[in-house]
Amino acid sequence: MWETTAFVLIGLAVGFGALLVRPELFPGSRALPVGTALVSAVLAGRLTHYVMDGHVPAVQLMVSVLVAVLLVSVPARPDLADRRRRGGRHRHA
Repeated sequence: MWETTAFVLIGLAVGFGALLVRPELFPGSRALPVGTALVSAVLAGRLTHYVMDGHVPAVQLMVSVLVAVLLVSVPARPDLADRRRRGGRHRHA
C-alpha cells in the first residue's frame, strides 16, 4: 500500500514541478498537467508492481517517475508559448 502513496506523491511532484519550471507551456487549466502526471505515475507504478510481482520497489518508483515526466509533456503547448513571447504577431516569410 505504501507504493500507491509514493506513486501519488511522485505524480503530484512531477505535475506541480512542470508548472513551476515551465508555466508558459501550459496555458489552459493548471489541473491538466497535474492530473496527467498523477494518473500516469499511478498507472505506471501499479502496472510495474503487477508485472514485477512486488519485487524491486526502486525500479517501480523509477518507472513511475519516468512515465510521469514523459507524459506530462503531452498537454504542453509550445506553439502558444512562442506566440506569447513574440507578442502575439505572426511572422510570414
